[in-house]
Amino acid sequence: EDESEEEPKLKYERLSNGVTEILQKDAASCMIVHEKFLALGTHYGKVYLLDVQGNITQKFDVSPVKINQISLDESGEHMGVCSEDGKVQVFGLYLAEEFHETFDCPIKIVAVHPQFVRSHFKQFVTGGKKLLLYERGWMNRWKPSVLHEGEGNIRNIKWRGHLIAWANNMGVKILDMISKQRITNVPRDDISLRPDMYPCSLCWKDNLTLIIGWGNSVKICSVKERHASEMRDLPNRYVEIVFQFDTEFYVSGLAPLCDQLVILSYVKEISEKMEVECCARPRLDIVQPLPESYEEISSDALTVRGFQENECRDYHLEYSEGESLFYIISPRDVVVAKERDQDDHIDWLLEKKKYEEALMAAEISQKTIKKHKILDIGLAYINHLMEKEEYDLAARKCQKILGKNTELWEFEVYKFKEIGQLKAISRYLPRRDPVLKPLIYEMVLHEFLESDYEGFATLIKEWPGDLYNNTIIVQAVVDHLKKDPQNRTLLRTLAELYTYDQRYGKALEIYLTLRHKDVFQLIHKHNLFSSIRDKIVLLMDFDSEKAVDMLLDNEDKISIDRVVEELENRPELQHVYLHKLFKRDHHKGQRYHEKQISLYAEYDRPNLLPFLRDSTHCPLEKALEICQQRNFVEETVYLLSRMGNSRSALKMIMEELQGVDKAIEFAKEQDDGELWEDLILYSIDKPPFITGLLNNIGTHVDPILLIHRIKEGMEIPNLRDSLVKILQDYNLQILLREGCKKILVADSLSLLKKMHRTQMKGVLVDEENICESCLSPILPSDASKSFSVVVFHCRHMFHRECLPVSNTVSSVQFCNICSAKHRGPGSAVLEMKK
Repeated sequence: EDESEEEPKLKYERLSNGVTEILQKDAASCMIVHEKFLALGTHYGKVYLLDVQGNITQKFDVSPVKINQISLDESGEHMGVCSEDGKVQVFGLYLAEEFHETFDCPIKIVAVHPQFVRSHFKQFVTGGKKLLLYERGWMNRWKPSVLHEGEGNIRNIKWRGHLIAWANNMGVKILDMISKQRITNVPRDDISLRPDMYPCSLCWKDNLTLIIGWGNSVKICSVKERHASEMRDLPNRYVEIVFQFDTEFYVSGLAPLCDQLVILSYVKEISEKMEVECCARPRLDIVQPLPESYEEISSDALTVRGFQENECRDYHLEYSEGESLFYIISPRDVVVAKERDQDDHIDWLLEKKKYEEALMAAEISQKTIKKHKILDIGLAYINHLMEKEEYDLAARKCQKILGKNTELWEFEVYKFKEIGQLKAISRYLPRRDPVLKPLIYEMVLHEFLESDYEGFATLIKEWPGDLYNNTIIVQAVVDHLKKDPQNRTLLRTLAELYTYDQRYGKALEIYLTLRHKDVFQLIHKHNLFSSIRDKIVLLMDFDSEKAVDMLLDNEDKISIDRVVEELENRPELQHVYLHKLFKRDHHKGQRYHEKQISLYAEYDRPNLLPFLRDSTHCPLEKALEICQQRNFVEETVYLLSRMGNSRSALKMIMEELQGVDKAIEFAKEQDDGELWEDLILYSIDKPPFITGLLNNIGTHVDPILLIHRIKEGMEIPNLRDSLVKILQDYNLQILLREGCKKILVADSLSLLKKMHRTQMKGVLVDEENICESCLSPILPSDASKSFSVVVFHCRHMFHRECLPVSNTVSSVQFCNICSAKHRGPGSAVLEMKK
């Protein structure tokens, strides 16, 4: 019932079935919980055994009056019951043994030994005005003994292990059954409260931790062993209050929950109408104990039947240790509180419309959840997003939630279509594993084609062509192009569709019309060279550089002749192609070299002269004719010189170019005396030319020849400087010659000394050396015998007797091998004798 954003910790349900039947005619007075069953006592003296669903499994008519307390041992085989008429019964649920006793006062409490099933632990205690212990002794007789009395009625007893805790009007005591010593007394805080109306609640968390709730006070006590040095006359155990705090309401019951506490509280509030204090709904709180206070974790108000008439003593809290189940008992109702599991957590998240968190929680706990399915949560999440008009997020979540379920995918796509949001889901449709029906993709494409050409083009580019029927989409694009024939987006997309459909020729036409950058990639990828034979001009117009490179790289598929023929009417493009061909190979296009002369002259004069120099197949006469017609001086000069008419070339340089430096450079290249004579004769009456000649010819022609021919009285600019330069050049030549001579002499002397040192060195002769004539070892096997060996400086060795007799008068001997090869070093000889 809590509408806050904080998730409750517990969930509640009424214990129904048999319990409902019982409480319609009777009222619950007490209840005990075992892991196997429940035992419920009523005001009419009945005890019912119930299963966990509340179905009656057994019924006991114990007394005609109210059942005050039920107690079970740990095995669940023995039960103790006490009633308002003073009757106490302890009996086996599955055995015939039974104990009956009637007292002269109402017995409020009974507790059997936790190990009652064992023969030496047949004990139980009762509480009225005295705390009595009953033990079965000899002859199966029960022997009572008083453990405590004199502090008023005992209203609550809890037995755990060897410790018994009980509460009377003064406080809470704990008895150690081993030593039979009382080890503590925890006094009651608020003595103004009637103990019969606000009874004490006791609960053992474990064998050594007792939780006490009385009025609005809660204490957590820990039983500890006393150190031997502190014993003296004290009990060997003592109790320490670990936590202590006050609550806002009166405590009706306590139960542990891990390191937290579950507290059932009785609440009173002021009625707005009557302005009097009345009973409100009880509360079940989960708190975290602190040393002197507590932290509230959760708090729930419970709507139990008849809560307006109940008092604090009418509520009880029992719990099942193993399953974290808490039973709230009131006269007309039994409510079960359970810890919320992951299914409950997901329920709460879905209720609060926190779908993403619910989906995450389900994925994390998919092995443990029983009620929910990840897919169902995901579909609910998608619907929620669509209701909120977050269409893109809803479409994105489809990828994760729908996975490979094609039926769900198609169902969701139609839902998006119904609300006109196919575009939103288009980006997230599966394209591989799984693949939906072609109709789905076609439906999305048609949606884009009607309203968004760019989006349509993007999908065609991104989606594989086999997702949809290509023919249908092509026809749809063609229909739209009839309305807008120049739409570049549609044309480009149609080209891509043709490519998917392997109609490359049509795709190529569109790409060329659009001058699309992918046209060359398309040709290469699909080997469309046969399709471009009649489209070479279009390709060249689009990108001449790429087109020429492609044509030259694939010369085997489109011949040079074919390209030149196609470009016949476009000489400027023809020139670009032939120029690049000539750069790659000077000989492949030799039949077009004559044509290229005119093309270079018309479109690329800077490269004409390099072409004339590099081409060996160019007709010189034709080239000369073209160059002379166009008055290309440099090219004409080159051609004249190449044809052997150097004098005409020189004359043209001097007359047309009027440049003495170029004339001198040309004369230097030809290195012809007659050209120098012509140059001097032409320049003799032109002072600037004479100056240029004086400055440059000093190293090629004797300057005296020029100086003698200069007419007396002719004014020559910078004559003095020119003469000084000639003298300096001459001195420089002399210095260079002398320097070279010194270097040559020094090198010759150095090499002579090196040769002398080398020839003065000894030569090693050992057993491995052989005679170059007889090829036998040069040294005799018997070292005592005399021998004679001749060793030349070339390291060839001979026995003296193996050397041929020289025919010359000179006594100098030469190595036969080196002499035959015209080598010099073998002329000297070393002679060894022994």
